[in-house]
Amino acid sequence: MATTKPAPKSKKAAGKPESKAQKVFPSYDKQKVYSLTEALKLIADMPKTKFDETLDVALKLGVDPKYNDQMVRGVVALPHGTGKTIRVAVAAKKPSDIADAKAAGADIAGEADLIAAIEAGTINFDKLVATPDMMPALGKVARILGPKGLMPNPKLGTVTPNVAQAVKALKGGQIEFKVEKAGILHAGIGKRSFGDKKLAENLAALVAAVKAAKPSGAKGNYMLKLTISGTMTPGVKVDLGSI
Repeated sequence: MATTKPAPKSKKAAGKPESKAQKVFPSYDKQKVYSLTEALKLIADMPKTKFDETLDVALKLGVDPKYNDQMVRGVVALPHGTGKTIRVAVAAKKPSDIADAKAAGADIAGEADLIAAIEAGTINFDKLVATPDMMPALGKVARILGPKGLMPNPKLGTVTPNVAQAVKALKGGQIEFKVEKAGILHAGIGKRSFGDKKLAENLAALVAAVKAAKPSGAKGNYMLKLTISGTMTPGVKVDLGSI
């Protein structure tokens, strides 16, 4: 006797099912590449948290940073700052440099006392600026500062005879950018409360600085993909040509 085969299970409609983010933010499409204006408006319309979220950028570059001639690193002064309070320490020998640093807004400034505090594990600053003559002394605590990304670097403007200028730049919104292993560069460009115009101008400054830092070893397309997101929002893909 012939048996009747059970009817095959109905397949889901073509296309991928809605993601969790799409259910929470109906206007969000994970696969879509938005113009910068559209992307910023989309994030602005997403529900806000109890704190002022940072807007983060993930920029995929066509480089392999394991090669020295493909490393991308630099600093950029964001026109509207970051919205964060940055604590800056200055290591200097001359009393005049220490006085200038404090007058410029440095939170901490010193010589042997600052080195001793670092050796003891007291690091209550986010950035460290040093005069060139302090670098040998800071070598003693390089093993502490290095892993934390706090070792002063002349390429980043944190080893300088003009400590006042460096302090003002850091306090004013200068940020460091550096490509990571997968060829992705991460940076914060301000708070959601800044509004679309200020965030767009900060992002344009960052992109221009990364373009200017293109290494000699980079071949083919340099900037590949860019995604922006709030601290608690999903990532939104942005058309690089719209920046």
